[in-house]
Amino acid sequence: MSTPETNKKVPQFSALKLNPLPAKDDCCCEGSCAPQAEQTLPDNGTRYSWVVNGMDCAACARKVENAVRQVKGVDHVQVLFATEKLLVSAASDISAQVEAAVASAGYSLRSENAPAEKVSPLRENLPLITLIIMMALSWTLEQFNHPFGNLAFIATTLVGLYPIARQALRLMKTGSWFAIETLMSVAAIGALFIGATAEAAMVLLLFLIGERLEGWAASRARKGVSALMALKPETATQLVNGERKTVAISALRPGDVIEVAAGGRLPADGALLSATASFDESALTGESIPVERDAGEKVPAGATSVDRLVQLTVLSEPGDSAIDRILKLIEEAEERRAPVERFIDRFSRIYTPAIMLVALLVTIIPPLLFGAPWEGWIYKGLTLLLIGCPCALVISTPAAITSGLAAAARRGALIKGGAALEQLSQVQHIAFDKTGTLTVGKPQVTGVYPQNISEDDLLALAAAVEQGSTHPLAQAIVREAQSRGLTIPAATAQRALVGSGIEAHIGDKKVLLSAADKFPAAGLAARVHELEQAGQTVIIVVQDGTTLGLLALRDTLREDAKAAMADLHQIGVQGVILTGDNPRAAASIAAELGMEFQAGLLPADKVKAVTQLNASAPLAMVGDGINDAPAMKASTIGIAMGSGTDVALETADAALTHNRLTGLAQMIRLARATRANIRQNITIALGLKGIFLVTTLLGITGLWLAVLADTGATVLVTANALRLLRRR
Repeated sequence: MSTPETNKKVPQFSALKLNPLPAKDDCCCEGSCAPQAEQTLPDNGTRYSWVVNGMDCAACARKVENAVRQVKGVDHVQVLFATEKLLVSAASDISAQVEAAVASAGYSLRSENAPAEKVSPLRENLPLITLIIMMALSWTLEQFNHPFGNLAFIATTLVGLYPIARQALRLMKTGSWFAIETLMSVAAIGALFIGATAEAAMVLLLFLIGERLEGWAASRARKGVSALMALKPETATQLVNGERKTVAISALRPGDVIEVAAGGRLPADGALLSATASFDESALTGESIPVERDAGEKVPAGATSVDRLVQLTVLSEPGDSAIDRILKLIEEAEERRAPVERFIDRFSRIYTPAIMLVALLVTIIPPLLFGAPWEGWIYKGLTLLLIGCPCALVISTPAAITSGLAAAARRGALIKGGAALEQLSQVQHIAFDKTGTLTVGKPQVTGVYPQNISEDDLLALAAAVEQGSTHPLAQAIVREAQSRGLTIPAATAQRALVGSGIEAHIGDKKVLLSAADKFPAAGLAARVHELEQAGQTVIIVVQDGTTLGLLALRDTLREDAKAAMADLHQIGVQGVILTGDNPRAAASIAAELGMEFQAGLLPADKVKAVTQLNASAPLAMVGDGINDAPAMKASTIGIAMGSGTDVALETADAALTHNRLTGLAQMIRLARATRANIRQNITIALGLKGIFLVTTLLGITGLWLAVLADTGATVLVTANALRLLRRR
């Protein structure tokens, strides 16, 4: 059933490493949820993975971890609740022992490729239905004959208690001594001994109802992840020597040629071989409008070919497509836990034993010291015992964070875990690189200024000299000439002039393209100064020593840059430009966007500027190049543009896969909403338990309401976290 995997590193965005979640104990055990040292699955040995059946909440994941940790030979174990995966690292094959240990804890495993076992709703809910029927019969008998009704409630309690007590014993054997099943069993048995038979049965019924609700809420919480997993088809059409054959997507390798029909989804990241095609990438990037792709452009796995049959060259290894990287980020959410989550873990370690001690003292002190009746205080002690499980408190933070990460992924924002999400919610300033981040990163010809020659002739001569060059300015000139449909003459003897420009022979004349400050342009000095003051790069075209005219070029703003800055200002976030470009170009862009700027910065200067800004308020750094990576690391949180370099993407704590700046404000709003959701969840979890703690001591509430304080609060905080998935 296990799936052994050879040890390999999986990219994070582009180079994402698959690390496990930190190991935790069951949330209801002594020393529960104590933060442990962060772990990673080791690079040596073999890694095995399964899918776990039957997990209803994060506490179940901890129970499975505890069970597997008892197996001899297991080096590391990790349960990823968001995707229901169990990862185990061991030096030898311990698959059978792991499967037996999980079975002994009351759960089952299946291989990742095996389909989920389909269980009929009747069979799945049979214990609950049986208990409801027995409760109704017991209540009816109680109305007519108390002794028979009492016996019926006892029978109902024993029937309901059997599976719960059996699970409690299983968990005790696997190291989870004080799971909620154990606390429920003790409370139900104690209630029988003091004669509260109806309440004992009601407690078990409410517990089973709560379990079903938790399972429903958990499945809803996982829907966002399941939807991503469903984007990848199971098979692909591969072209081999012109013949089509259907293969599993795990068989695809970089370089393979695949075919995707109109309306079909890409099974792997690919480069388009067809001339042009439209793709719906909304499921991955949040972009609602189909994207036009030309031959050679990359298309992510999960995108849908909108209007035609297309052929692509596979670019990604199995398990390393765009969808796989998003899923791995979500799986890793608990590894990079938010500070508030680590605090809750530490608090819950104290909370459970403290409540258990209070329950014991409430049970014995009044009868022993004050002669109070044992029955009433045992009842109160049992009630407090049910309040002692901090399931709702422990799930309050990861439920919100998982929902927040999934919601961000739907909108084309990848965030590396809860810590990054919390940092993002605190951001008050954003520092931007200019080229490729605020601007398109492709210079464009903005003006052609001829002298005694036509515009088209001047541009054609310049394009002839620049033909074949890889310099961005040269390519911009050639693109402009081609877009005008000009005939570009042939040039020979092209020669780069270090520090000044480039020259070539066109026919029997020598044509030189030079930077404006390297060649005196008689009569054009005023125009050159004007253009440079506007932040444009000026190139002078000279033929046999005679100036023919000027070309002005500029890297233009992204279409959404102004809208993005307006959105950020609306949520109280200020922006600053940090660029290595010249001050004039930076000033021009900053003026258009209403931002401050620092120009002429080397990578070390950017780090220094970011450090200074970060000291005054939490700062995010947005960039796309290798030179931005050190500054992104120095900021509170680094955000990479999806079109950026691998180094920038790997260094960043978050990335915009859709490459839209307007996604920044959306990302920050979602992070702030997630932080507010966490606070709401903690208030619900602690507030309900606090209320029931007081009302129990005052004798106002009893056992069955204590169950609501636990399972009800767990369902409430999970449902509240699900609201993040519906945010627009």
